[in-house]
Amino acid sequence: MKSIKEAKQTVTNYSRRRFLIGSVGTSLLMAFAPLSYASVSTREIAEGVGSDRFSPTVWFEIANNGQINVNIPRAEMGQHVGTALARIVADELGANWDDVSITHVDTDPKWGYMVTGGSWSVHQSFAPFSQAGAAGRMVLLEAGAKLLKVKPGDCRVENSQVICSGKAISFADIVSKEKLEKTYTPEELAALPIKPAKQRNLIGKETHALDIPAKINGSATYGLDVEFDGMVYARPVLPPTTYGSKVNKVDDSDAKKIDGYLGYEILDDPSELIQGWVVVLAKDYVSAIKAADRLKVDVTAGDTADVSESDILAHGQKLVNDPKQGAWFVNEGNVDNAKSDSKNTLESVYRTHTVLHLALEPLNATVYQEDGVWHVHGGNQWQSLTLPAIAKALQVSEDKVVIHTYYLGGGFGRRLFGDYMIPAALTAKQTGKTVKFIFTREDDSKFDQPRSASVSRFQSYFDKDNNFMGMTHGFCAGWPTMAMAPAFMPEGANDTGKLDPFSAAGADHWYSMANHRALAINNDLAQKTFKPGWLRSVGQGWIVWGLESFIDETAEQAGMNPIDFRLSLLDGKGKQAGTCPNSTGGAKRLHHVLSRLKDKLAESDKPGENEGVGVSVSSGQERNMPAWLAVAAHVKVDKSSGKVEVKKLTLVMDCGTVVHPDGALAQLEGGALWGLSMALHEGTEFKNGQVKDLNLNTYTPLRHDQVPELDIEFIDSTEVPVGLGEPGVIGIAPAIGNAIYQAVGVRVKDLPIRPEHIKKLLS
Repeated sequence: MKSIKEAKQTVTNYSRRRFLIGSVGTSLLMAFAPLSYASVSTREIAEGVGSDRFSPTVWFEIANNGQINVNIPRAEMGQHVGTALARIVADELGANWDDVSITHVDTDPKWGYMVTGGSWSVHQSFAPFSQAGAAGRMVLLEAGAKLLKVKPGDCRVENSQVICSGKAISFADIVSKEKLEKTYTPEELAALPIKPAKQRNLIGKETHALDIPAKINGSATYGLDVEFDGMVYARPVLPPTTYGSKVNKVDDSDAKKIDGYLGYEILDDPSELIQGWVVVLAKDYVSAIKAADRLKVDVTAGDTADVSESDILAHGQKLVNDPKQGAWFVNEGNVDNAKSDSKNTLESVYRTHTVLHLALEPLNATVYQEDGVWHVHGGNQWQSLTLPAIAKALQVSEDKVVIHTYYLGGGFGRRLFGDYMIPAALTAKQTGKTVKFIFTREDDSKFDQPRSASVSRFQSYFDKDNNFMGMTHGFCAGWPTMAMAPAFMPEGANDTGKLDPFSAAGADHWYSMANHRALAINNDLAQKTFKPGWLRSVGQGWIVWGLESFIDETAEQAGMNPIDFRLSLLDGKGKQAGTCPNSTGGAKRLHHVLSRLKDKLAESDKPGENEGVGVSVSSGQERNMPAWLAVAAHVKVDKSSGKVEVKKLTLVMDCGTVVHPDGALAQLEGGALWGLSMALHEGTEFKNGQVKDLNLNTYTPLRHDQVPELDIEFIDSTEVPVGLGEPGVIGIAPAIGNAIYQAVGVRVKDLPIRPEHIKKLLS
């Protein structure tokens, strides 16, 4: 498996690939290609696309009718990623947006490494897609000038036309009349003139997402919509524990009374990811549901059958209290000296409970074998991680598996590692049939990869004059990357051990601290009990909850206003200056969004009785790709019931260049509301080795009548665009917690914040 660095470079690094433009039949094809094809003509390569002779990474084409199709290797799950990426290409190409369409592709190796997560898509694609569009523009301009018999310097490209001295020729006519062949070296591609921001016609301008019509009229195909002749339906009977369960015997006498019942399979997984599973087969899904409920399965549970949420949290507390635990994620200055010299030490512990994904579309996959190749149909976010796992379970080489990706009815990180595709593939192999494998909502919850419960311990150190000297931050949870992609785990600072970077991001904040140590600690009990998952905002969602709440506590101890204290630490000095191009400006940009938020709050109505306004800042998703965000939450607390009403959320965001404004706004709105949902409503617990809440009757996310006023402002910027999938979630919970303190003077330290917690603190 690739390391995280190697995988990201595979996705983003086109610097070792040539860009090829060539006429193929009646179309003009444009593609990145390996340098190994240096001695082959562009046309030969273009004609080989789709065969074993050529593997481009990204390509798009212009048909002779002028239609421009951009191939999208990223998964679509409501974020309109295809529209954003196509806008980048089309703007540089000089295309008329009405001529543009998109195609979401399968896992053919020619599309390169495939992953949609971490808020990477637009950020990683912006430069290569811009260069690809610029290369296409230059070739079309030269060809158009030739056909119009004028000099290229007298021409420009706009609205899918080359316009020269009052004359114009369309892309369609150029492609129809001229055979084109051009190769750009990596150096030539990097030197191409990219449009300055003021000349952009599509990037940053309002538009409707290309996938919306199909989603409205019902023609969009999700994994759950896939059907093939002769397929059978399957539903799992899940074991009592994720690991170590073993099937002893199965009694299907009652299941046989269900019309449509076809039998059952005890799954045998050579990869050992699927342990103790029985699968029911039926002619239709309703029969599969009924039969599975009637199946009697005798199972020996694994070692974690008695583990509870309180066990996991207690173990986490024990680990964060042990100074010998953990790998150093950050180690700046001399924390040990600061601690010994401190005249006053402030300490707090913050916790979060287990959170489920509960995507609208339950987990599913449809699998069959044809001509020796296994075809897996369904929604998936990280095909390049999932496909090898399926191949291992099927005991075939990776070239014998193809994942056909469809629209995802919600991903949120759950569909990154597609372990739900493995039982579908195993069932198809064991039965020799085309199998449509569907999880009920309850099955989905039991087989979720939940966000682990967490414990974070903070200590701040102060000198005799109560000046802040530094901080220690130890944080403990189950680690998704350890469970599903261990090769992605880097070594901690000072060679203190491996750590999960996605479960540590956020602890490497942009505050200047003379002494700062952050320790990432794996909760091995959580790791043994379930498969911890990547959930939207990953570690940032629980790490920043504690960090930004504790920053408020630290500000109070230092005798400073919470906003002013943060501003004093966001000085942009040293490593906090950032690096070009990803974090240009560093902490000063976070200082700017917080200053802007402060101004907005000064113009707002003052909070009333039992009301308060709290703030937080964050820079998710990763330090080398920060989206600078300041959040304010205006809350009202009913002291008699403990109920918290969030009246307004104010967000100020600097995410660099905004490619698709409507999509960007939707990402922040959705993120903020999920952040609110997890702050006040969402949370479950482990009981007897399984999650307690399995459906929306007891697991109760935010409802429509609880949605507050949203005030979202984007800072105008021409800096490198960064991702927005996760950042909106991160700062909401601590802003609410800080607002509750401002309203009624109690400090909540557990998520979700329940009314009974507030009442207990107030009593």
